[in-house]
Amino acid sequence: MSSLSVAYSPCPNDTFVFHALAHGLVPGAPPVEVTFADVDVTNTAAEQGDFDLVKVSYAALPWLLDTYELLPCGGALGRGCGPLLLVNDDRTDLTGATVAVPGDRTTAYLLFRLWAGEKQPAKVEVVPFHEIMPGVAAGRWDAGLVIHEARFTYQNHGLRSLVDLGEWWESDTGLPIPLGAILARRGTVDPAAATAWIRESVRQAWADPAAGREYVAAHAQEMDPAVAEQHIALYVNEFTADLGDEGYRAINALLSRAAAAGYTPSVPALTAPQA
Repeated sequence: MSSLSVAYSPCPNDTFVFHALAHGLVPGAPPVEVTFADVDVTNTAAEQGDFDLVKVSYAALPWLLDTYELLPCGGALGRGCGPLLLVNDDRTDLTGATVAVPGDRTTAYLLFRLWAGEKQPAKVEVVPFHEIMPGVAAGRWDAGLVIHEARFTYQNHGLRSLVDLGEWWESDTGLPIPLGAILARRGTVDPAAATAWIRESVRQAWADPAAGREYVAAHAQEMDPAVAEQHIALYVNEFTADLGDEGYRAINALLSRAAAAGYTPSVPALTAPQA
């Protein structure tokens, strides 16, 4: 059986979800070759069709759906897990501000643009995620948009949350926050089979969380085990196993609002695959 090229981030939620698949523990699944890359990298690499299975931002889907199909599992979507806009002073708005963001096709940046509306900052800079919090703390940028486990650690940098974009999204729409999607390359991967493999990998992770602990710790950017466990508990949830109707409503709401604002190309409404 030929191997599959798979790309996901080194973050604890991804390594937790994919541990069994990556280690050949899913019956019937092919061997996989894993590339670790932050989502801002995979958003661009996926446009070239570089991977068979890939984790990307939901905000990047309008540029990828010709090449890839959205899978109904394995990604990150939920409540109370949205991006934060951090500052190191007492500012209440972004007038004249320079804002650091982790990628121009990330869901975090799309939510930020939708939230800001006509009051966009003076300047936006795309920078590596790990530089954002120390850079804002040092005054390099006036504000920074953060994701992942930063929501648990930003106080350690003396920073303050100006807005929780997840809370804003949930209060505005009543829907969960669609963050990261798993895509299967059209013509090379059977999406139904890939869905079954990933769901079994998730099932094993939940059944025996300790099995993947070493794998999670080896790749985590934040090495505190307690933070990694918080990260997994927040981002790996019922939507990871199955997006369901509510998950698809959230995705379609995000993409339709983005297209209406002129931030992304429009795409047809996404629906769950037929059983």
